[in-house]
Amino acid sequence: MGSPGLGKRHALVLLCFLAAFVCYIDRVNIAVAIIPMAEHFGWSGTEKGLVMSSFFLGYMLGQIPAGWLSNRVGGRLTLGVALLLWSFFTLITPIAAMAGFGALILSRIVLGLGESATFPATYNLYSKWIPRNERSRVVAATLGGVPLGTVVGLALSGLLVTHYGWTSVFYAFGFLGIVLAFFWFPRIHNSPARHPTLSVEERDYIAANVDVRNDERSPLPVGRLVRAPAFWALVFNHFCSNWILYVLLSWLPSYFRDVQGLNLAKAGFAAAAPWLSLFLVANLSAWVADALLRRGMRLPTVRKLMQVSGLLGASAFMLLISQPTTPTGAVLLMCGALGALGLTWAGYAPNHLEITPKHADIVVGVTNTAGTLPGIIGVAVTGWMLDLTGSYNAVFLLAAGITSAGALVWIAFSRYESILD
Repeated sequence: MGSPGLGKRHALVLLCFLAAFVCYIDRVNIAVAIIPMAEHFGWSGTEKGLVMSSFFLGYMLGQIPAGWLSNRVGGRLTLGVALLLWSFFTLITPIAAMAGFGALILSRIVLGLGESATFPATYNLYSKWIPRNERSRVVAATLGGVPLGTVVGLALSGLLVTHYGWTSVFYAFGFLGIVLAFFWFPRIHNSPARHPTLSVEERDYIAANVDVRNDERSPLPVGRLVRAPAFWALVFNHFCSNWILYVLLSWLPSYFRDVQGLNLAKAGFAAAAPWLSLFLVANLSAWVADALLRRGMRLPTVRKLMQVSGLLGASAFMLLISQPTTPTGAVLLMCGALGALGLTWAGYAPNHLEITPKHADIVVGVTNTAGTLPGIIGVAVTGWMLDLTGSYNAVFLLAAGITSAGALVWIAFSRYESILD
């Protein structure tokens, strides 16, 4: 059966993309706002690292519960309520900061708890709505909200802070998430069977091309999962792929201001450019991956090509950026590093749906827990390393080593069919 074209599943993808977009603008605004906040409150590099990494503690702790909750009540309610929660805590960030360092840390942790539901809930919905032959493109398009949200968040934050002060970014971006929630609830349904206006043609097409039928649930065979090397390869690669992402997400504006000498507005734009590169490469690689599969290339070959070349390419650019360079050269090398990582979104990212099709929501929560550790460890350790050495060189060299290790593990242990059947 051929694809019926644009339908309700595409509206779902658009709203999941927008949720990821808002998730990231609310996550990255602190990377720019932290510069004047640190000057105002007198924070050290280590304290800046703690503020930025505290978000990831909540984000990590919420991953597995969010996957379980999505499996129990569905992705619609889980993500919709989470969107309202994190938007509210974005809005009150200035109030928390004025109340004290501890209050700010607590508010960032709760913000992270809210955002932790974004991808487990999305994968829950996609496991029931998205046909197998559309998954690479759909996952990459949704994850495109990450770099685009980062681009817009960093660029606008620089402008807002420059013209209206650091508090303005939290008020503006928090309000945007609340507006999105009012579009989410009336238009999203947990499964095709629950959608009141879905066409028969689209319902039949989806049913013939998904692995999970409507609200079908079965217990997760935990023992079989944790004994599978492919599961641990996926966990480790989520960790390695996110190391560069989260370190640069939090520290790139500071790098461009402190090392390259750019003012705050220019630092925001310079830090945003690599994320645009990530968005473009990620979506191009997804289309290429699906095209290669349609032309008969084996799924393992396609996934390994994307994952390994992405990690090794990012590692190479990290080695280059550790050497002295101009602001323009630094931007280009950062674009290369994050662009290379965009290839991995057609590698490890859709692999959740391939090795655990009936439990992708829970498993993505597990792997994203590991993928959040760089946000806690990497971001905090970066602040400590900067206080210790006064240089970013060791930060970039460590990132290169971690991504290279991920490529080796993927080559050795990845699989591309269900590991639970």
